[in-house]
Amino acid sequence: MHDIVSVIDLRHQYGEFVALDGVSFEVLSGDCFGLLGPNGSGKTTLFRILTTLLTPSGGRARICGHDIVTERSEARRQIGVVFQAPSLDIQLTSRENLRHHGHLYGMAGDELNGRIDEALQALNVADRAEQLVKTLSGGLRRRVELAKCLLHDPALLILDEPSTGLDPRARMELWRHLSRVQAEKNMTILLTTHFMDEAERCSRLAILDRGRLVVCGTPSELKQRIGGDCITIECDEPADLSRRINSQISVEPSVVNGAVRIETERGTALATEVMNRFGDELKAVTIGKPTLEDVFVHETGHSFDTDAPDEVPER
Repeated sequence: MHDIVSVIDLRHQYGEFVALDGVSFEVLSGDCFGLLGPNGSGKTTLFRILTTLLTPSGGRARICGHDIVTERSEARRQIGVVFQAPSLDIQLTSRENLRHHGHLYGMAGDELNGRIDEALQALNVADRAEQLVKTLSGGLRRRVELAKCLLHDPALLILDEPSTGLDPRARMELWRHLSRVQAEKNMTILLTTHFMDEAERCSRLAILDRGRLVVCGTPSELKQRIGGDCITIECDEPADLSRRINSQISVEPSVVNGAVRIETERGTALATEVMNRFGDELKAVTIGKPTLEDVFVHETGHSFDTDAPDEVPER
């Protein structure tokens, strides 16, 4: 397989604020590659750079071999983009939205009509072709947006938080259609997300935090970096309990989100020992296999805060 996206030491600043700090990774042909991170991690800035909407302060990025700065037009022809904010004209029908989008790529006549039918069919919204977009549900609108972006048969589909604003059922439907289209067309996908379940669907994943790429690999590989179990202990004085667990049981807990957290190979035995020694102080003890959120905490030392402020907007 060859790389569809190549990012090398990508950097960007908004004034004194560093939004991206030397990010490097590759997306291979056929990948579903996820950029996982909370608000403020750099996802939005990276998305804007890779979609050629923003020129980076430093570093390089190529899409299908085309430099995103010096060969911007060539790079744009290789990508289909689904923005987080809706980009459909709600006063037009689904078909009309796709037709106007096709005109931007120089398509017309029978070729365009055929591609519109194919794209709507692929996303299972052909029966909504003549319906005004304003009458569609959020999930259906998202599928029409995807159909629109497939019109010119892009090598790379870039999705910015594709499930934002959708209810759980609509999110599931969206991913079902997206996975099918990717398999049928062998399409490469690059997406940004802060949803852990969405990240689990990716074949490879890069975790971003405060402008840096922290770790990259398959979801399974990333969770194996922890191994064993993760114990979460809820109590009134987590910092004090963490200190006493460290001194009396000789493990190294951390305090994350107001709870004591322990990574260990002997989850059940250690949890039992903690409950025997400190039972009266504990509110709840949870044992589980590592999740991607655990990986984020393990690699960054702090919780996955989706309420953090986003990157500083361009001035």
